[in-house]
Amino acid sequence: MERKDGRKNDQLRKYKINRHFQIHPAGSVLIEMGNTKVICAATIEDRVPSFLKGTGEGWLTAEYSLLPSATNTRTSREAARGKQTGRTQEIQRLIGRSLRSVMDLKALGERTVTVDCDVIQADGGTRTASITGAFIAVVEACATVYDGTKPFPVKDFLSAISVGISASGEPILDLNYEEDSSCIVDMNVVRTGMGQFVEVQGTGEGRPFSREEMDNLLALAEKGTDELISYEKDILGNDLVWKVGRE
Repeated sequence: MERKDGRKNDQLRKYKINRHFQIHPAGSVLIEMGNTKVICAATIEDRVPSFLKGTGEGWLTAEYSLLPSATNTRTSREAARGKQTGRTQEIQRLIGRSLRSVMDLKALGERTVTVDCDVIQADGGTRTASITGAFIAVVEACATVYDGTKPFPVKDFLSAISVGISASGEPILDLNYEEDSSCIVDMNVVRTGMGQFVEVQGTGEGRPFSREEMDNLLALAEKGTDELISYEKDILGNDLVWKVGRE
């Protein structure tokens, strides 16, 4: 099957990560996955939530937002409505959980890393792009407080991708909005550099799916996340790659 954008079933969209996208955060990137574009920024503060005070451990939290002009039809600002949608809360919790899975919060010390993921253009896969981009921003941010006396606060690499079963019944990698809105099965997968799964969120949108179909989707996700992690290492370069997982 050849998709409308010319990709093969197992092919990622064109992707690009621009580091140091903003001058103020400790770490920031613009990640592009096809037409999806997300600004990911990481800020570090010398404070922790009250439940962590005196423990010597740090914390990481994430916030996610979709700019009104990011979608084909304008989306009202959540601040104007006075509350976040359930979708926003779900996504930012996913981003936070995923990033914390590769963090050594003891090594971070009593600091809080706040990750902001702002979608400036949406064409499917905004949550997975946010996780991949935020990982780079967090590594950059942690490098600014790393003095070599403790392990580096980031233990492993991390990336995320969407997979699904198309309307024609074929497993495909990295769904754009058109594919996502018509797919039979939709799945988001988060994996570490060691090949371990952090999150597998799969839903039969049009019908239930079989174990064989799930295995095919996970195989596609492994291929996509491995490719993205390889790219992350290229983007971080020798000055930062060696720090990840350093004890």
